[in-house]
Amino acid sequence: MSPRLTTPAALCALLLGLMALTQTGILGQYEQTILSTMGIYMILAASLNLVNGYMGEFSCGHAGFMAVGAYTSSVVGVYLFVPDPFFGQPLLAMDLAYLAFPLILAAGFAAAALVGLLVAIPSFKTRGDYLAVITLAAGYIVKSALENIDVVGGPRGFMGMKKVVMGMEEMAGIPWMLIWIFIGVVFTVWILRRFVYSTYGKGVMAIHQDEVAAEIMSVNTNKMKLVAFMLSSGLAGLAGGLYAYLIGFVNPASFTILRSTECLVMVYLGGMGSLTGSILAAGIFTLLLEFLKPLEQLKWVAIPMLLIVLMQFRPEGLMGNRELSDIFPKLKRFYRFK
Repeated sequence: MSPRLTTPAALCALLLGLMALTQTGILGQYEQTILSTMGIYMILAASLNLVNGYMGEFSCGHAGFMAVGAYTSSVVGVYLFVPDPFFGQPLLAMDLAYLAFPLILAAGFAAAALVGLLVAIPSFKTRGDYLAVITLAAGYIVKSALENIDVVGGPRGFMGMKKVVMGMEEMAGIPWMLIWIFIGVVFTVWILRRFVYSTYGKGVMAIHQDEVAAEIMSVNTNKMKLVAFMLSSGLAGLAGGLYAYLIGFVNPASFTILRSTECLVMVYLGGMGSLTGSILAAGIFTLLLEFLKPLEQLKWVAIPMLLIVLMQFRPEGLMGNRELSDIFPKLKRFYRFK
């Protein structure tokens, strides 16, 4: 088999394997929820690593972009398929939900990317702590705005997305959300790898090394920042849309600074500038949260302590700035883009 086809074939086999395990009952609802949550965290960590790792900036308002994507995807899905007091009768039959779902997620991606554009513009003249303040403020603005918009439930939250998922399950009794999240993770890794190895990606990494030197070498740093911020925030919006339909309910309290902190922990745990590290750290972090769940709020004492220990003994994170192909060079022929 051609190396170019090996990775898609392996991914298809993995997806079919997951579906078979769910159909036979080996993977129950609990295990599916853990895997789905893990996939959403992978998207969040990888997308934030583009800005904080590859570009070397410090963004800490990722939860705001996730909220924009979650609410946009939720409103679009409910408007199209679910009877609602605000939106009236649905525009489309529920039978079309599985076909329209990618467009619903795309709406969340586009809305979050637009907000990312608005945040990127002030970043032209700011770096480090100043950019952290801007992104943090943007996250709070989004949260406060959602709390004051009655059409999306205000502080009570918004629901109805579960009916869309149930409609897809009536068409075919397969784990639709696990499938969509799997596709979302594959899409995120694919587009980020394409971006990192493109001309834009080289420009982003030049900004990380020295922004002034990059400008001298004719790198359009403002354009690079715009593209990177929009892609990063758009992918966070994709994760938000998947989260909304997985849970079936969203409210502003789901997108606080704590959610942004989770994203930062995963990025620094995996390694700055390592896509493989982000994926690995998201998996470890999800399992760690589940393992420490009996501690309730005390888990947020244990997790930072573990992070402090990691920073003491391995400050570069689990992978540093290396990818899996750097550890196993023979893998490059399967998925590295030239």
